[in-house]
Amino acid sequence: MLYDTQVDSQQFTVKIRDRGQMTIPSKLRDSLSIGKGDILNLYQIGEGFYLTPEPLRTYELSNKIADMMEEEGVTLTDLLEDLPNIREEIYQERYGQKSS
Repeated sequence: MLYDTQVDSQQFTVKIRDRGQMTIPSKLRDSLSIGKGDILNLYQIGEGFYLTPEPLRTYELSNKIADMMEEEGVTLTDLLEDLPNIREEIYQERYGQKSS
């Protein structure tokens, strides 16, 4: 597979209590190795939020990607020009046919 765009996901329902507290289901805590006293990060995204046991590393990763692009002489224009081909490759890989 050229591009791994699949993400494992599950839905969990939680209830917010009086002081804004919620319980993270044990199955989820166990799978993410979250324990008593651990600190989580909560990010607002539009009208929703993302809760993660580790800080998002978007800034750090974007800098690494920019450095790699500079080293290889690849520009943002190069990436954008190739984007339709990449999308087509992903579509063919996922659905076994050309997109319409």
